[in-house]
Amino acid sequence: MQSKKTMELNPHNAIINELRGKAEVDQSDKTVKDLVWLLYETSLLTSGFSLEDSSQFATRIHRMIKLGLSIFEEEGNGDDDLPPLDDAPAEDNTNAKMEEID
Repeated sequence: MQSKKTMELNPHNAIINELRGKAEVDQSDKTVKDLVWLLYETSLLTSGFSLEDSSQFATRIHRMIKLGLSIFEEEGNGDDDLPPLDDAPAEDNTNAKMEEID
């Protein structure tokens, strides 16, 4: 038998106060929603739980970084325009390539 997990917030915390104020002004603000979800998912990770969809977490982190760096994109442009991680053509024998580096 397991008990329900409970997340407690400190209502006097500066982050919580600021998020509450921004949410009261505009409940449809995507930035505030992302920040609340990041707060929740970060608390899950620091408590030792795993996320159901880590790609959404990463997408939120990227949006917050872009916001912090004042990189604004048009609506509809997501992270689909990110370049691939490796520019080299895919090879069937990747182990041989790794051995060459060693």
